[in-house]
Amino acid sequence: MTEWWRGGVIYQVYPRSFQDSTGDGVGDLPGIIDRLDHIASLGVDCIWLSPLTKSPQADMGYDVSDYMAVDPLFGSLQDFDLLIERAHALGLKVIMDQVVSHTSDQHPWFRESCFSRDNAKADWYVWADAKPDGSPPNNWLSVFGGSAWEWHTARKQYYLHNFLTSQPDLNFHNPAVQEAVLDVMRFWLDRGLDGFRLDTVNYYFHDAKLRSNPPLKSLKGLPATNPYDMQSHKFSKSQPENVAWLKKVRKLLDKYPGATTVGEVGDDERGLELMRQYTSGTDLLHQCYSFDFLGPKFTAKHFRSKVEAFFADGETGWPCWSFSNHDVIRHVTRWAPHSVSPADLARQAAALVLTLKGSAGLYQGEELGLPEADILYEELTDPRGIRFWPGDKGRDGCRTPMPWQHDLPHAGFTTGKPWLPVKPAQSALSVDVQNADPDSSLNFYRKFLAWRKTHPALVTGDIAFFNCAEPVLAYRRSAGNKDLICVFNLSPEPRVVKLSKVELALEPVSHNAALAGSSLELGPNGFAILPAPAGEGKVSFRSP
Repeated sequence: MTEWWRGGVIYQVYPRSFQDSTGDGVGDLPGIIDRLDHIASLGVDCIWLSPLTKSPQADMGYDVSDYMAVDPLFGSLQDFDLLIERAHALGLKVIMDQVVSHTSDQHPWFRESCFSRDNAKADWYVWADAKPDGSPPNNWLSVFGGSAWEWHTARKQYYLHNFLTSQPDLNFHNPAVQEAVLDVMRFWLDRGLDGFRLDTVNYYFHDAKLRSNPPLKSLKGLPATNPYDMQSHKFSKSQPENVAWLKKVRKLLDKYPGATTVGEVGDDERGLELMRQYTSGTDLLHQCYSFDFLGPKFTAKHFRSKVEAFFADGETGWPCWSFSNHDVIRHVTRWAPHSVSPADLARQAAALVLTLKGSAGLYQGEELGLPEADILYEELTDPRGIRFWPGDKGRDGCRTPMPWQHDLPHAGFTTGKPWLPVKPAQSALSVDVQNADPDSSLNFYRKFLAWRKTHPALVTGDIAFFNCAEPVLAYRRSAGNKDLICVFNLSPEPRVVKLSKVELALEPVSHNAALAGSSLELGPNGFAILPAPAGEGKVSFRSP
């Protein structure tokens, strides 16, 4: 099935934190191989591996120094090949991070480029002269703080870095750079990889005129923790030239039947618009995700508006919705104000992301209901957290190791000292504990994913929302005569809604829900999934 990804479920593995096989405190490829049975037991379709390629690890692998080598920290190319083989034998596809908007400053390409202004790779990165007063060429800022421009003494020019100073941006206006990146992708696809998660997919191109960004109009004069959030990034990213480049990527992927792309769109102002643009038709990316559901908003209006906006006007593109990943606070913690029970919230979030129209991304530990870990300043490794503490504590809290066995040191992740600590709150939710509990979050995920596979409407069916008052979110998923109605109480208070049809029955995956005549009673974070009436049968909701 070449379109397995459409409506598929992708499980993100953060290799540093999944399983350590050597005792050095860092997860690795052999460790992932040892735990593939756990991933397969969930019923997901695909694994997304965060960066594995050779790197100085200044940004945990997102600073690549060799695109065609596995970092020794994680193993070898032979380990990678074995992982692909084992995963495929278990029915799992494998995609990996492709970080090509920038490289490490240790990459041979940059070392050559920075040497002089007239070498073979002189134009492979974004270089610019200083203004007459010596200041940077414009006002662009780095995501990790400070100017996005760094002075290089050998070239006597500034180079662009949207992230760390050790992560110089490639110049995608140069066709040679594009061809080199396609060669990198081809290398991994030829090894049997099933596609890529494209990091910062809207950062590839910059404004060739280097025009300064305007201020963000909605800031209302309040300073942000990170000044980057005070600009409208009109010229430093999300440029129109990106579309033609993404078509080249898709053309390459189409030579590998079944291979897919998932683009990460990092743009607070235009995220959904770019998701639509980058996935429209059949000659761009297969799917994209933005940060729309990775923030603090947790209302029926928010979820409905984003999904409806994506599919407006018969949009042919495809989203991949996620609630957590390695860059944001885990959603059980982020949305805690809307819940009285983390376990109930974990189940509701699973049911919601797995019933929306689109593909779904799950982050390791999400199936355990893991909360954000409380990381002390002296335990930090994330450069963002170190720089902006305490206003922004960084991303280490969502990156702590997977807890496998509660009664072992570091919950069975490593026999050494883990690169980030395993806290008691995480150990208490270990896989072994939840395996033994039929009512655990882990077993709920397994049950729900198995049930989902029996309902085509949830994989590729249409979606239509009912008009409900907050905090109730309700929609119908349609595919032939096997339609489903999904109703969610997005609050810590019980809610009752009236149904126009009283002969409906609850699906077994419903939680904190009961039918009493025409009343649907939803407890805190309760949700109900019901078979829809056949044919033209109508269902409506109203407040009691």
